Amino acid sequence: MAKIVTILFCLFSLSATANELFSKADVAAGKALHDKNCISCHASSFGGDGSGIYTREYAKVKTSKGLVAQVRNCNTMIGLKWFEDEELNVAAYLNQAYYKFEK
Repeated sequence: MAKIVTILFCLFSLSATANELFSKADVAAGKALHDKNCISCHASSFGGDGSGIYTREYAKVKTSKGLVAQVRNCNTMIGLKWFEDEELNVAAYLNQAYYKFEK
């Protein structure tokens, strides 16, 4: 019984930590940054409006932390020079619009 309680506590702790990741993010600012800087690259790679990169069957991003890491990777690769809060804003927008890792 103690083992089950410990496991449940750990699961709830991880969930609470994950829910805090985007709690202070500005989703509207993230959408604006995304629309200005990301769509053209993603559309050229995946066609249409570029959203196929987020909804593809073999998605690379599996967690909210992975989403932040991927946004950071794109930021670095194309030299946007976004600050950490801007990366979080974009990740929060993508989470809300496509991934839905957190409620």
